[in-house]
Amino acid sequence: MSAGRILVVDDQPKIRRFMGTTLVGSGYEVEEAKTGEEALEKIREFRPDLVVLDVNMPGIGGLAACRAIRSDTNIAIIMLTVRNSEEDKVAALDAGADDFVTKPFSTPELLARIRAALRRVQSPQSSPNKVRVGEIVIDFGARTVASRGANAHLTPKELDLLRHLTQHANQALSHRELLQAVWGPDYGDQVDYLRVFIKNLRKKIESNPEHPEYITTEPWVGYRFNGMIESL
Repeated sequence: MSAGRILVVDDQPKIRRFMGTTLVGSGYEVEEAKTGEEALEKIREFRPDLVVLDVNMPGIGGLAACRAIRSDTNIAIIMLTVRNSEEDKVAALDAGADDFVTKPFSTPELLARIRAALRRVQSPQSSPNKVRVGEIVIDFGARTVASRGANAHLTPKELDLLRHLTQHANQALSHRELLQAVWGPDYGDQVDYLRVFIKNLRKKIESNPEHPEYITTEPWVGYRFNGMIESL
């Protein structure tokens, strides 16, 4: 039985061959694409569960391809980048990626991140589809947050993180608990990684991200979501 269907998108043949061999050996069905344009065609034909997508490619490029994929599908997306800067990470998240891996990467790291991303698309959610907290309305089905007349679109991982925070509103949640609940048991020590997502999420729901009202920092512990949750 297949562990899942994965589309590998990279303009470097060596990378595609390496990932193809690795993923097939781990039980996945694999297809390849060399460009973002080819990836969009393969998605319609192959219908993957997850796309591993390189940022730097000829043609429309990885970020534009990611936005196009995310615009009408809920496929898990992992982006590959050669730089480990916060700017690149935020750009990938804004484009709709679930996760990112910096080249060069280890096989165990790549496989762990794939498993975590696939859990997101394969696991049913059991919380209310729409909630109000103070002046914001979170629509989990539409993946949006409405605040003070403005609407912001949430990436799948931002949605999962916000869902977990609101499910445990007014509780101090540790970095490790949040990472393992949203990304899986392999992510307990990725505190810098969590900070990127929290920073990006605050930009979308807080009136002043530098002085957050809803997602506040618990010093030396983690984060807390503040407010009374009202199901709509």
